[in-house]
Amino acid sequence: MNKVNTLAIVAILLGVLSGCDKVFHEPTIDTSTDERMKKTAQDVRNSLPEDERLKFDNALKIVAFSQIDMNDIFHKDAASTGNYENRMKDVLHGKNAKQVFAEAENIKLERDERQRKQAMAEIAELEKKRTAAEKAKDELKKFLVVRSRFTHEEQKYGLKQPIIELTVKNGTSAAVSRAYFEGTIASPGRSVPWHVDKFNYSISGGLEPGEEQSWSLAPDKFSDWGLIEAPADAVFTVTVQRIDGADGHSLYSTTDFTERDANRLTELKSRYGI
Repeated sequence: MNKVNTLAIVAILLGVLSGCDKVFHEPTIDTSTDERMKKTAQDVRNSLPEDERLKFDNALKIVAFSQIDMNDIFHKDAASTGNYENRMKDVLHGKNAKQVFAEAENIKLERDERQRKQAMAEIAELEKKRTAAEKAKDELKKFLVVRSRFTHEEQKYGLKQPIIELTVKNGTSAAVSRAYFEGTIASPGRSVPWHVDKFNYSISGGLEPGEEQSWSLAPDKFSDWGLIEAPADAVFTVTVQRIDGADGHSLYSTTDFTERDANRLTELKSRYGI
């Protein structure tokens, strides 16, 4: 082997060894003491290009916060704090920058998967509530409000007494012990009603299938019903929102699936492309 070839081989070996030296001496985090952890984490950070240091800071936060247990938060004693710190040190010890990045990425992926599963379960629950509310709406159409009227009765002393007059007919197949309504007082041609409020009535003896009753209800004169000053052309309309059976439990209800539920369902389905 001539001298030139020998020098070339030595140069190649030196290059390999130089590369290996960089791998073996790549800075890692040492969590054996708080001082060492702080210094070595800073060394790892400083070894990175400027544009990757913020990414490293965020990755460290993700890894550290992932070790927090809710029990540590609600039990603010030395033992709980120590548990959190030990877990954090264990997961960071011996890691270089690439390993910290990889750990943070795994944590994010696992977190995203947990959130996705939770979202799927919530979507299924909300869909079930919406389906039940739609079915209830159809069934509640059978509990008819035949007549509705709102008036004020003059009193000898004090404020006028608000009166809600209703005639209802039970077209469902079950006896009803209580009915829940929403009343709206509005004038034709006006987009904003004068008053919208909910009320309910416990039916003495219940209302059997096919039966019809008329009621005269007297809301508290000091409530919002007593403050209504609607013009003569205002119309009082009533919708049924829920009815309870003979056992006092809800038979059908449209209020279980709220506007907030609907918005939440739309938001979740949009987020996950459903």
